[in-house]
Amino acid sequence: MMTKARSLTKMSLNSKKHTLVLITGPTAVGKTSVSIRIAKELNTHILSADARQFYRELSIGTASPSQKELNEVPHHLIGHLSLHDYYNVSMYERDALAKLETLFQHHHTVILTGGSGLYIDTLMHGIDDIPDVGSDIRKEVQCFYAREGLQGLRRWLKQTDPQYYDLVDKANPNRMMRAMEIFLTTGKKFSALRKSSKRERPFNTIKIILDRPREELFDRINRRTLQMVEDGLVEEAWQLFGFRNYNALNTVGYKEIYAWLSNKWSLSEAIEKIKTNTRRYAKRQLTWFRRYDDAHWCHPDEKEKILGLIVDKTRR
Repeated sequence: MMTKARSLTKMSLNSKKHTLVLITGPTAVGKTSVSIRIAKELNTHILSADARQFYRELSIGTASPSQKELNEVPHHLIGHLSLHDYYNVSMYERDALAKLETLFQHHHTVILTGGSGLYIDTLMHGIDDIPDVGSDIRKEVQCFYAREGLQGLRRWLKQTDPQYYDLVDKANPNRMMRAMEIFLTTGKKFSALRKSSKRERPFNTIKIILDRPREELFDRINRRTLQMVEDGLVEEAWQLFGFRNYNALNTVGYKEIYAWLSNKWSLSEAIEKIKTNTRRYAKRQLTWFRRYDDAHWCHPDEKEKILGLIVDKTRR
């Protein structure tokens, strides 16, 4: 297999297109270790598609790669933002495409890994031309969410844009807030601005989805939650308590700790909630990835099979 890998890295940059290899899957499935192993075999870099790992202040609660792992293989778009920075999927598309343009000058293949489905889709297929939103409107929407909560966002979206309401993840306030921002900016429904056509990219893509038996995956989620607590999740969340209403912190792991710090639950209850909500998040991720009818599903332990698949498909 090593011979195959070496031959792949020596291929001419002019042979067909370059290749972006997506290695994704649900949270805690083992994406980081597999991606690093494959990237080392192919002598290439890793590009992140994990929206939670963009923020440098969020390390433990997002299960970001350790410094040792980052040193093994060059990673890009991890910890490149502060949670105080405004960032959206359109900006990610711009940054990721620019980074790929640079990386493909030196590597025939680049690894894309992470579990944020919308960001993955955007990089592979493009996103609609949505206008920029002013800071005043963004603050207005944030205030609405702080006042009305998730239920208020759902009511507003259902009344204003029922088509998008039927499609959106109703547990994700960021998506609904984005639709409200667009409506207030343009006066048009978000659904009316969305396109169904995919954009042509100057690279081929190979999609590999990692999965484990449900009991095995859930056990890994439970054990990783306990490890995060041991590694200092509570302390990390406490240091950021003053920013708990930021979108970046409205995510599994932090919001349960903040509920405990607000005397809603005990610490043990908060930890169990993290486990439960992470398992639910993993199920939603798997539902999203099942839409990829051209993907290859593999167990994370099948690393030689994954490498062989990449080599064979890139040679065609």
